[in-house]
Amino acid sequence: MVPCQRQTRTQGRMRRAHDALTPVHSVRCPSCGAAKFPHAACRECGYVRPGLKLDLSKDKD
Repeated sequence: MVPCQRQTRTQGRMRRAHDALTPVHSVRCPSCGAAKFPHAACRECGYVRPGLKLDLSKDKD
């Protein structure tokens, strides 16, 4: 189906105003210094918060 009328430049740009990509935010792990996502476990050492560390052993028996 084809639109009845052409959309104006302003309307098209207003529609695309929310399509911009946001940059990926990362923070430094306080334990090892590697880059990690905020509020997520570190992939290098497993640090989550003080007193909690995940076991990242790759052994699956």
